[in-house]
Amino acid sequence: MLTAEQIVAAQKANIETIFGLTQKAFEGVEKLVDLNVQATKAAMSESANNAQAMLSVKDAQELLTLQAALMQPLAEKTVAYSRHLYDIASGTSAEFTKAAEAQSADAQKKFMAVVDNAAKNAPAGSETAVTMMKSAVSAANNAMESVQKAVKQATEMAETNFNTVTTQATSAVKASAKKR
Repeated sequence: MLTAEQIVAAQKANIETIFGLTQKAFEGVEKLVDLNVQATKAAMSESANNAQAMLSVKDAQELLTLQAALMQPLAEKTVAYSRHLYDIASGTSAEFTKAAEAQSADAQKKFMAVVDNAAKNAPAGSETAVTMMKSAVSAANNAMESVQKAVKQATEMAETNFNTVTTQATSAVKASAKKR
């Protein structure tokens, strides 16, 4: 049913997909490394500034005030770092999901072409079996689409929850800082 050219073309497409996904994975790692380098540089600079500020403190009250003032930016930066980390992970994941969906759709089309070809070449009297086979394939495709929709909804819900928690954490830190 499959010709040598079709097999070679499929293998070539699979290799291109693998290299494309590998490239996307490395881009994600590169973004993560860049984020961590930036965060480390900022942390080192802030640590030096904070140490200088601590050394210039004259009494315990001033030390407590300084510590309280340092906590809010730290919490905000932690939230921002987490957000960047989440964005990198979700962006890379979206690329993989998109590629998987494209591969799945292509595989479904090819399988349906095989089923149609088999139906055309089926012996007389096998129409019922062919219809059942097409029905089973259609049901499997519908189930796969339902799973993909459920995964997308769960991902969207998780992102919404993450954004809500991030907003609440930031608000809580700001409110705590204002009380002090």
